[in-house]
Amino acid sequence: MSGTTTAAAAPRRRAAGAGANRWVVLVVLCVSLLLVAVDATVLHVAVPAVTEDLRPGAIELLWIVDVYPLVCASLLILFGTLGDRVGRRRVLLLGYALFGVASALAALADTPQVLIAARALLGVGGAMIMPATLSILRQVFPDRRERALAIGIWSAVAAVGAAVGPLLGGFLLEHFWWGSVFLVNIPLMLVSLPVGRLLLPESKGDGRGPWDVVGALMAAGGLFGVVLGVKRLGGGEPVASLLTVLPLVLGAALLAGFVRRQRRRTYPLVDLAMFRRPAFSTSVGCIVLAMLALVGLELIAAQYLQLVLGLSPLETGLRLLPLTFAAMAAGLAGARLLRRFGPRRTVCAGFCLTAFAVVLLTAMGRADNCALLLTGFVLLGFGLETTLFGAYESMLSEAPQEQSGGAAAIGETSYQLGAGIGIALLGSVMNAAYAPGLTGGVPGVPASASVAAGHSLGEAYEVAAQLGGPAGAALRRAAGDAFVHGLHVTLVVSAGLLLLGAVMALRLPRVMQCEEVSVPAPRGAGAVESQSRVSV
Repeated sequence: MSGTTTAAAAPRRRAAGAGANRWVVLVVLCVSLLLVAVDATVLHVAVPAVTEDLRPGAIELLWIVDVYPLVCASLLILFGTLGDRVGRRRVLLLGYALFGVASALAALADTPQVLIAARALLGVGGAMIMPATLSILRQVFPDRRERALAIGIWSAVAAVGAAVGPLLGGFLLEHFWWGSVFLVNIPLMLVSLPVGRLLLPESKGDGRGPWDVVGALMAAGGLFGVVLGVKRLGGGEPVASLLTVLPLVLGAALLAGFVRRQRRRTYPLVDLAMFRRPAFSTSVGCIVLAMLALVGLELIAAQYLQLVLGLSPLETGLRLLPLTFAAMAAGLAGARLLRRFGPRRTVCAGFCLTAFAVVLLTAMGRADNCALLLTGFVLLGFGLETTLFGAYESMLSEAPQEQSGGAAAIGETSYQLGAGIGIALLGSVMNAAYAPGLTGGVPGVPASASVAAGHSLGEAYEVAAQLGGPAGAALRRAAGDAFVHGLHVTLVVSAGLLLLGAVMALRLPRVMQCEEVSVPAPRGAGAVESQSRVSV
């Protein structure tokens, strides 16, 4: 009995993430997430160097920057559900390999077209990695209290990656050529592949019925169209533009067809019944609202720091670091907060704290107020991360374990869609509030110059430099005042969205419901494995 039982028990322990090994698994998963998060932002500081070397056109440059998040967001549901079908570790390891190959291709690209293709492949690899990390985490941490701590660490690593990307890119560009921002991925992937194969557990869904290939492609095509249309809106493209409306309409039609198809299938790709669970649907809505309110705001804040206060890109990055550190602290403290206060109060308080921070930042003006910015960014980072952590943890815990890949993909897709819509919505609010301060006319400035300056603050500064003299100074001062006014209006709108999220969070469970899980008892030499039931 001992030989057979021991041999059979080992895979079960490995699959469940038993013992200390599950924390090693968490480290491997966090390294995976760190690479994907860094790669999403590391190219931003390298754009000037890429432009100088490859000479891309305006459209090619846009695709170089946007194709990675666009492809990644489009394929999350496809690869998340594929992992449930064929094995989450298998999809993750394939993602590692593809990410490494695509990084080498991007680093050695000698034409804009090759770089665009490489960035698209990086997006495919990222879409394979991101939902797999969360779904494997769901598998290896059956104890919800431990899982909450693991998700907190996971989310803190994501915050670090987003902040480290531009700083790492800037450091590499000072010492090497622009391709080095991609080469750093290769040694890490060469280590992650064998380590992941050795340490990560394999897990699948129940495997009932065929995988819905048509449905997966419909979801990918629909998300691609919607995200592309939203990104064009966020980039300032006209709402009535055919290249904006057409992707949105086709994408929405494909997603509607996807939902209808899933409802009719005996074995759907994504079990839409999950959305009938208030905690799951509310968590997804909270993720969308949090990102919708804040991602566009971060972009506007970066413009404020650089164009209004005159800080350099490095100084801007350093000013935003407290936000990242506060987010890390919230991720690490999130599990304790969730256990003590429950999902409802944790997420609601996170929304309210973030809204308070946003309202506090309306005190910003033309002069630099370092203490105000530090306080606002710290509160913003802690509140936002508390909200996202609580929402992600509730969403993942509500999903059936066999559907964890699809649930993780839905969460990541909600994050990406919320970010894209936030840039488009808050960017539109900002433009609507900024432009009238200039298009109405500036004393001593030609009307044509005022109208041109109303497009953006950067363009206003260029026009002011061309005018020179008292007219240029007056236009620059008026543009700065109009931008600060627009920023205040945008902050108020953002605070309203956050308070709406706080109201939505009231539908979450009041307490953190912890199920009973089987925990393997310690094994002695030749002992037969026993199971002890522990209430958590």
